[in-house]
Amino acid sequence: MTINTLQEDLRAFAAEREWQSFHTPENLAKSISIEAAELLECFQWGPDSREDDVRHELADVLTYCLMMANRLGLDAETIIREKLEITRVKYPIERSRGRSEKYDRL
Repeated sequence: MTINTLQEDLRAFAAEREWQSFHTPENLAKSISIEAAELLECFQWGPDSREDDVRHELADVLTYCLMMANRLGLDAETIIREKLEITRVKYPIERSRGRSEKYDRL
């Protein structure tokens, strides 16, 4: 399954329920943040977590991200690849391998 196929499935899912009017960029951004917090909650008391909980929360985050890209008319694969290229420039291998410092501190 491709990202585009997933976006089509998500569009159909929302359309069947007439939810498109609720999927404003603002609401979707809020939902991404809320679901990301729920994903973080899986690790609240340490690194151990229940795999099913993590999988479900991660799926929620990814779903809302794809829905937002769709709502904004953005191709998810394109914007991810664009950002990856920007990050490659900011974090060249020879200076960043094995280091976690921010790019301006390398």
